[in-house]
Amino acid sequence: MNRIFDTHTHYDDKAFDDDRDVVISGLFENDVCCAVNQGTDIASSEFGIKLAEKYDGIYAAVGLHPECLNEDSIKQIDTVKQLALHKKVKAIGEIGLDYYYDVPKPLQKTVFEAQLILAGELSMPVNIHDREAHGDVLEMLKKHRPKGIVHCFSGSAEMAVEVVRLGMYIGMGGVVTFKNARKAVEVIENIPMGSLVLETDCPYLAPVPFRGKRNDSSMIKYVAQRIAEIKNISADEVLKITRENAQKIYDIELSEVK
Repeated sequence: MNRIFDTHTHYDDKAFDDDRDVVISGLFENDVCCAVNQGTDIASSEFGIKLAEKYDGIYAAVGLHPECLNEDSIKQIDTVKQLALHKKVKAIGEIGLDYYYDVPKPLQKTVFEAQLILAGELSMPVNIHDREAHGDVLEMLKKHRPKGIVHCFSGSAEMAVEVVRLGMYIGMGGVVTFKNARKAVEVIENIPMGSLVLETDCPYLAPVPFRGKRNDSSMIKYVAQRIAEIKNISADEVLKITRENAQKIYDIELSEVK
């Protein structure tokens, strides 16, 4: 059985426009069993569903990313809900808060909370984006108690422990392989393997030795190797545990994985 489960991808991104089908088809020959494509707006959410319909190992999440919001976003929640009813949609995502970009914070909070409520109504997990908004994200998690993943985790080890206590998972990718990844290493040292999942955020954040190049799900093996060093276990064990964690979060049966 292929071992790599990539919990967070963007294969709809224009970086894959020239060879998308070649890349995705090749994943399943390179130790990848599953990848979940994250929506950032209505168009990318619909695109992710089309990819999921085309490939057995591709699933979709649908949602409105904080960077993509506008005055019509709150009206689009009903559309997100309809998309979420598709059988291969496994989460509401990518949703959250991003205070790096100049998108009004009240709008971000309103749309984020509405999508957390939607996830609760549909009994679906979420995939959360948190950039320079740790305090407000944690407050929302404590208020709504969703299930799911805080992706590309950039908070402190202390925050990671709090997130795990709330029953959520920490998503880690290529950043942990970077030379300046002290914070990510501390997070991994302080949380159990049972609360960790692997991701790429591809085409972004390729791990060393491919930093700066286009990322894809097959490169997760380098992330697993680094985490194995930190945890003093084998890379095979890292891939096995994180795959099982991801299947649990996204409610994907072992029999579905080719």
